[in-house]
Amino acid sequence: MTRIPPRIGVLATVLALPAALAAPAASAAPVRFSLPAPTGSYAVGSTDLHLIDRSRQDPWVPGTTRELMVTVRYPALPSGKPKALYMAPGVAKTVAEGDAAKLGIDADQLDYRFPTNSRLGAPAIGGKRPVVLYSPGGSLSRSHGTTLQEQLASEGYVVVAIDHTHEAEAVEFPGGRVEKKALPPSSIEVSKRMIDTRVRDTRFVLDSLGLNRVGMFGHSAGGFTAGETMVTDRRIVAGANLDGSMAHSQSQRIFGRVADEGLDRPFLLMSSGDHSAASDASWQEFQRNQRGWTGETRLPDGEHFSFADYQTLLPQLGNAPAAYVGTIDPVRSVAVQRAEVSAFFGKNLRHRSSDETSVSLSHAS
Repeated sequence: MTRIPPRIGVLATVLALPAALAAPAASAAPVRFSLPAPTGSYAVGSTDLHLIDRSRQDPWVPGTTRELMVTVRYPALPSGKPKALYMAPGVAKTVAEGDAAKLGIDADQLDYRFPTNSRLGAPAIGGKRPVVLYSPGGSLSRSHGTTLQEQLASEGYVVVAIDHTHEAEAVEFPGGRVEKKALPPSSIEVSKRMIDTRVRDTRFVLDSLGLNRVGMFGHSAGGFTAGETMVTDRRIVAGANLDGSMAHSQSQRIFGRVADEGLDRPFLLMSSGDHSAASDASWQEFQRNQRGWTGETRLPDGEHFSFADYQTLLPQLGNAPAAYVGTIDPVRSVAVQRAEVSAFFGKNLRHRSSDETSVSLSHAS
């Protein structure tokens, strides 16, 4: 879980905690994790959708059709429906095992099946709502961005979070089938194929749900994905990159199209620690070529995974490694992120009532 230098490229955004930084052993009892409650006016509903792209073969597992799982969070009526759990069983087990090995603790201490602030299948509040897509960091789950997703939903947005199958450590499909990570060894070509796959996944979700004029944000590789998708798909009218490089290789200056070409729509950059536009050549190239609005907000005492739920979860273990989430106060970190992301999409989506979109919450295979 060390800070991964931007020059290594997008495929390096994985959990990698040196033993010297491992949290000290604690009791064998599972930690009772929780996420901060959203502060918006609405209760939050949640539903999962299984999407099948019958026109596309999976790029990582030959002979299989591309399948995705997405979670839709939305403003809901108050409900006694059960709370959605943070992760599906197979995902929770895989992620806990990987995290525990890196943290130097027993996997039984990490129970990622804790309740979130979203109610499963809660009745949606009627009317059209602005829609925002979310793409997670490399190897991470769509669940890892739940804090910001719930916040936006509580403010009146419909938030669609995408898992990128066989790139995430695990994705669980209906019936309990679990598909695990299946990426080849890291290389520039694999990085290019990964981002291309993510862009295709995103555009398929837009097609499947009938979405138009939406926003998109993502952490790390997910932020890169947002920008790359915007280059070729004008249905995304505003995007945000939370601490993600826009390069397949910083050292060889092999950048994504979003850096080389820029965009004519607004795009927010958020950075942490020693990563910023001043240190990231791909961000510098993007700023030179950007034609729409852009701005950068930096958390200098945060770190790369401050922009995932680990910012809130790791401190609950009692000793969060600074190389992973920095030294920033978790409450302050979450508050800054909520304020910046909400203000950005509020300015670029909510004021355009004619651009608001409704989304069906039904199964969309």
